[in-house]
Amino acid sequence: MNFDLTPEQDQLRDAVRALGKRYGHRYFVEKAKAGEHTTELWNEAGRLGYLGVNIPTEYGGGGGGITELAIVCEELAAAGCPLLLLVVSPAIAATVINRHGTDEQRKRHLPGLADGSQKIVFAITEPEAGSNFHRLGTVARRDGDDWVLSGRKCYISGVDDAGHVLVVTRTEDAVSGKLKPALFIVPTDAAGLTWSKLDMEILSPENQFLLYLDDVRLPGDALVGESVEAGLPALFSGLNPERITVAAMGAGTGRYAIERASEYTATRAVWGGRTIGSHQGVSHPLAHAAVQVELARLMIQKASLLYDAGRDLEAGVAGNMAKYAAGEAAALAVDTAVQVHGGAGMTTEYGVATLLGAVRAGRIAPVSREMILNFVAQHVLGQDKSY
Repeated sequence: MNFDLTPEQDQLRDAVRALGKRYGHRYFVEKAKAGEHTTELWNEAGRLGYLGVNIPTEYGGGGGGITELAIVCEELAAAGCPLLLLVVSPAIAATVINRHGTDEQRKRHLPGLADGSQKIVFAITEPEAGSNFHRLGTVARRDGDDWVLSGRKCYISGVDDAGHVLVVTRTEDAVSGKLKPALFIVPTDAAGLTWSKLDMEILSPENQFLLYLDDVRLPGDALVGESVEAGLPALFSGLNPERITVAAMGAGTGRYAIERASEYTATRAVWGGRTIGSHQGVSHPLAHAAVQVELARLMIQKASLLYDAGRDLEAGVAGNMAKYAAGEAAALAVDTAVQVHGGAGMTTEYGVATLLGAVRAGRIAPVSREMILNFVAQHVLGQDKSY
């Protein structure tokens, strides 16, 4: 068992870390508070090839896997710049299109996803059904050679900054009458597609939206794959990369918070000239958080390697565990960092409280910690399904 990165992965980590530090958390916060996007960082990351590391070289990507994309997600977050669209565009959308799209869809979309000039966001969650695709209310129906989509989606990240949205719908099987999932690549300027911003208590340059599809008419080639039969495997192919990259972003955020807190506690002296970090009441909680983050990183590495090896079932278990571990570790690390800073921890200047909302959301989305525990109980421990 080898825990070392390859020389190429080491170089990628160093290069992305350097890029992230040039922008830093202050840049991230300023953009978020101004209601702007991190366009400069995104464009530079795309130009340098970091956004497309998991996309095949024939489409302009780096030819790597989710292991490499997880490195990008983690290192930008560790520099204080967690980019949520890394998860939905190169991780989910690019994976789905590469693995299950038609040749024409790959040629049309993957080069832009690789260099960052195109963004495709992901729409599965609905107000009534949550992310339970068995109960989705958004329906696609055939009308001649076209498809017509109707329904609502919620918590759709970054649709205002994307050219397309990958929409999960249900279609009716003409033979059985049963509803089955289907995915469509929908232009964000399509007639009948509108959205409204959700006000969130999360400081982020990437906003959340309610999405409305009012008889959105699409050509036949908007359907991902050659037929609706591609829908279910296409949907599941995007979920493991989503969990792994979200986990990597959480681990990076945890590393960032611990680094900021460690720098502060190693230099802040209050009682008798000793640094506050010399007191176990301060250092032990930080050390505990550091252990939890490192354990999460190991699970992320395992999940990434399993996924890139094509062992999807095992990667599903490991990816869920990695997402759970990283969500808990990131929330612990940021909360601990705020605490050891004292009152300074709640200021914008010290750059840790600005992440409280995001790491708390990381225990809920894209799948809640409770649903992960249900998954582990059922698929690992052999318990009866509880929901």
